[in-house]
Amino acid sequence: MKLVAGLGNPGSKYAGTRHNIGFLAVQKVAERSGISLKKSGHQAIYATGRVAGEEVTLLLPQTFMNLSGASVGSACKSLGVEPGDLIVVHDDIDLPFGALKIKRGGGHGGHNGIRHIRQVLGTGDFVRVKIGVGRPAPGGDVAGYVLSPFSATERQSLEDVLEDAAMAVEAVLEKGAERAMNEFNSREVRN
Repeated sequence: MKLVAGLGNPGSKYAGTRHNIGFLAVQKVAERSGISLKKSGHQAIYATGRVAGEEVTLLLPQTFMNLSGASVGSACKSLGVEPGDLIVVHDDIDLPFGALKIKRGGGHGGHNGIRHIRQVLGTGDFVRVKIGVGRPAPGGDVAGYVLSPFSATERQSLEDVLEDAAMAVEAVLEKGAERAMNEFNSREVRN
């Protein structure tokens, strides 16, 4: 069993914000695989099904970003998922909008959701699919920026970005993290 967790904040207030791109990407994975995200448990909305030939649980934590580890940790424990079989999909302000980066392990990079997951699991040895959301203007408020809606220009290419992110998750599941990194980390950003 693999676990794919998309990070975001629950509620309509946050639905179309940059910080919720992890939710949107995992919803796209579910859509592409014909999986309906309807179950409640693990402080999340989740579903189990087959993605890229693997038995997978897709998870959207409903704990708010900073407490994502509570949901992810609960699901890992209940499902018997080791950190090596966990894929976390999240926003990254250090990547330009639409850029993708797959990474195994490492620090939290200032991302509070990743920080909490590392804290709860006691390790950072899981795969991350990072989706670039860009940075605010110099001196701009980072928290306000990631909690704001996508710009009109970003919305025009958001669907393509989510398709790419879903394909990246599928590639990790099907080919492993290393091969998926080679395929996706050097791609040009779609605009």
